[in-house]
Amino acid sequence: MHYISIKFSLIFLFIITSSIAFGTGIYSGSSTHAPRAVENNAELIISDASYQTGSPVVCDLEYQSIQNITSPLQPQHIDDTIDEIGSDLELNHRYPVLSARDFQNQQLPDYDYEVIVAVLDTGIDADHEALCSVVASEINFTDSPAGVVDMYGHGTSIAGIIAANGDDNFRVQGIASNCRLLNVKVVDDRGHYNMSDLVNGIRWAVDNGANIINISLVSEEKSTDLETAINYAWQNGVVIVAAAGNGGTNKPVYPAAYDHCIAVTAVDGNNNLIPLANYGDWVDIAAPGYKIYSTLPGNNYGYVYGTSFATAYTSGLAATIFPLVQDSNDDGKSNDEIYKLIVNNFQDDQIQLIQD
Repeated sequence: MHYISIKFSLIFLFIITSSIAFGTGIYSGSSTHAPRAVENNAELIISDASYQTGSPVVCDLEYQSIQNITSPLQPQHIDDTIDEIGSDLELNHRYPVLSARDFQNQQLPDYDYEVIVAVLDTGIDADHEALCSVVASEINFTDSPAGVVDMYGHGTSIAGIIAANGDDNFRVQGIASNCRLLNVKVVDDRGHYNMSDLVNGIRWAVDNGANIINISLVSEEKSTDLETAINYAWQNGVVIVAAAGNGGTNKPVYPAAYDHCIAVTAVDGNNNLIPLANYGDWVDIAAPGYKIYSTLPGNNYGYVYGTSFATAYTSGLAATIFPLVQDSNDDGKSNDEIYKLIVNNFQDDQIQLIQD
């Protein structure tokens, strides 16, 4: 083995794919499609083709919200000034921004290691043409009659950003081609979840081999059980990546604000905080979350927008580097090194990658 410094062995993303990428924008304050009042952690999905499901149809312009049903969130009204939220935050001084520009001339070494990423969400359409080979195992913690199938759309988009098959016949390429997914359905077909299901989903993912857990869900309330589950995952060497939410505030949300979670907010192609994205000292990193092209149920594709999808982008990065990061402190795990690399935007020269 030989060691290479982090700045010369990384990656990223838009080199791997041009199909998960920034676009021209999906919402502006002057748009004639300005949405109605939506709940705080709402996110936008624009589908190429509407698809019928047992839950409300995902139409051309629909905000989707995922919330803990034990802690209802108050609606936030969106008006023409929404694009000004966060405009003076000096984002780069608060936390680093994961940017493809920093890695355009770098290449990953080849390696033979399959990383397991658990997607705790609304389920995954495992029969999607771009996802049919990537789901390793699945379980449903909800009362959905559809079982593990994604009737809501959110989880399938998360899965596509992380691991969509890059075959030439398909229109998307996931960030982490070396990974397989655990489909852990903890959100029902209406977009609601129970805290107990999320906690059980985290523990199940850890016990079933997850290296990385993607949690694109938020709660405004702390939960001892949730924090304990996050700590359990961390102690077992798992990298936990969680969404900062879409309330347009600096109020912490959970699990993102807990220790051992990488809290991710979202930026556009110019590294500007996107409308509604949360911010604050509790946020660790920002990643692309503006008009990201991904998979939707029923072999459909569309653009997605929000911190959930920036979280998936970060999980994909974590999966890509997971086999390469050495255990530098001899604790038998590398999740702490991966955490430091990502939240420091790969500036920690004391941590190196391993190449066989």
